[in-house]
Amino acid sequence: MISMSYDLAKLPISSMMRPISDAGSMLSRLDERIARSPVGQGFLERSHFTDACGSLWIDGELVHLEDLVLHDATKDIRTPTHELTIARDVLRTRRRMSSQPPGWALSPEGLRSLRGQTSSAAAMVALDGAATSSEGQPTAADMVGGGEGENGYVGDTRLYDEFAAIDAVLARSNAAIEEAKKPGRASGRDKDPLLYDLDWDEDERMEEWLAVVRETQDPPAVLQVAVALDAWNELSVLQHAPWLGRLLSVSLLRQAGITTGPHLAAINLGLKTVPVDRRRNRDRETRLLAILGGIIAAAELGLKEHDRLLLARKMMERRLVGKRTSSKLPGLIELAISRPLVSAGMIAKELVLTPRAALRIVEELGLRELTGRGRFRRGG
Repeated sequence: MISMSYDLAKLPISSMMRPISDAGSMLSRLDERIARSPVGQGFLERSHFTDACGSLWIDGELVHLEDLVLHDATKDIRTPTHELTIARDVLRTRRRMSSQPPGWALSPEGLRSLRGQTSSAAAMVALDGAATSSEGQPTAADMVGGGEGENGYVGDTRLYDEFAAIDAVLARSNAAIEEAKKPGRASGRDKDPLLYDLDWDEDERMEEWLAVVRETQDPPAVLQVAVALDAWNELSVLQHAPWLGRLLSVSLLRQAGITTGPHLAAINLGLKTVPVDRRRNRDRETRLLAILGGIIAAAELGLKEHDRLLLARKMMERRLVGKRTSSKLPGLIELAISRPLVSAGMIAKELVLTPRAALRIVEELGLRELTGRGRFRRGG
């Protein structure tokens, strides 16, 4: 097997000092503004959606923001595509990483969970472990004494069948838990060769990438993120989830304290603004500068979006003058701030209203209609 490696020697530090400083400064400004802002939580929720769509864009796929929002709310108006399903995975992964402590994503437990090894182990045991896990379990006939005879009991065996089924479920659950605890569960022997390259050792590549992350702990956190992301791309760690490396790399900013709380920088949104020939250039210095430029762009776009949301909130709050304290308008304002768009079904579900009442308060709040249609309208 060919040994994978990422050379950390001769990093072009001198040419990257200014971008590293600018990126760190911009991220700190954005994080401070979000932490003290009344629209901070809504901004972070919106960034999950926009960054998920940006992640698919970088990988060469197009997912509409409207479709992702509706799919997340289970209000689809068309059959979800494969790309939309991947975007939903990115969205859920971002939310999960944001809700966990800063160092969770790169911990052994976090990596196993994010790579789906726990769930795959449980599914494997549930599917093909029924026969093996039930070995040694007494049958209904054994539990009633082998049927009619000297020591037998003639009666209804349905209760014993139920107990036997429960014991089998417990045995499968215990086997799944034990299997999930084993490292390196995602081996090639249980993968479809039509979908996976069986010679592609993801565990070895992951260990190589983690070694790069550990060796770059001393430089500034922004440089560590750029090197980690470039190493992920060069090592091609995962066959079918290149987007996970971008999230793992940007989680280093939380681990270093550059971003605080649930703030996970929207690096994909910034990388969209960088030309692809720079992001995938053969020269490592060009690639690293492109990643740093993407981080700066993400912070700049975040500051502009935050200011726009803050102004929109102030304008919508003017509609609350003279309203009753039981009005649903404040709840609608918070929902509109946290979602790029809202529908009558989403509003009705979140605010416990009828669809007709949801449309009425949308008109009262003055949300901008986005679709131009009489039915299935969307506001933002």
